[in-house]
Amino acid sequence: MQTLRAEWVKLRSEPGLVVSAVALFVATAGMALLSLSRAEAPACPPEFPGCELPVVDVVRLTLSGVYPGQIFAVVLATLTVADEYETGLIVTTLVGSPRRLRVVAGKAIVATGVVGLAGAAAVAASVLAGRLILPGRGFTTAAGYPPLSATDPTVLRAAGGTALYLVLVALLACGVAFTLRDTTASLVTVLGLLFVLPLAGAWLNHETLSEWTQRYAPMPAGLSIQTTVGPADLPISGWAGLGVLALWAAAAVVSGGASVTLRDA
Repeated sequence: MQTLRAEWVKLRSEPGLVVSAVALFVATAGMALLSLSRAEAPACPPEFPGCELPVVDVVRLTLSGVYPGQIFAVVLATLTVADEYETGLIVTTLVGSPRRLRVVAGKAIVATGVVGLAGAAAVAASVLAGRLILPGRGFTTAAGYPPLSATDPTVLRAAGGTALYLVLVALLACGVAFTLRDTTASLVTVLGLLFVLPLAGAWLNHETLSEWTQRYAPMPAGLSIQTTVGPADLPISGWAGLGVLALWAAAAVVSGGASVTLRDA
């Protein structure tokens, strides 16, 4: 408990970490609000009144703010760890808590806890915005789009999974930061895994590689939990995708724990 309390005090006293938590909420909810305000329900042109309309995944649309929001989750988690290595304060931390794995666990718990709270609040705000805005954009019950409800199991799964996704991304960033001990290198590594790796198949125009990245790269696998329209057509199911992301995060934490245990501060 003392380690957790100490890490919590450090986080509250560090302006950059507080700003990152606020930015996580603002970016996630703000992007959702922007996407919703620009959405338009598909409609048949006058000359084809009986056309077949595509079905829009309004839940995934509502939760689209996770894409910029996760950047601040990564920043917060990375700064929680790497900033102390760069300033040399990690030596004081380890002197005060000689059991090094406790330090790893304490920082990871505090960082992911803050990300989880900010992410859950942002997701809840996004769902509320979707419920209020979507009917005015043509997504009405008559058009086949009932109002979003937090009691709907499908909405609850996607929303809860999105908040959990942000927590796992933060845990991944913590592990990488403990391993690399450098803010810039850690940010580049984690953001590269999240944003660049999924594009590899498209860049190389390789069908097998593209399918592999959609199934096993952290971001597309983890965010498959948001899909509520045609989930059977995805390369990987929602909970299995979050499991893949959890394995990435676990591997990073194991690597970071080994680095802290086996290397000098």
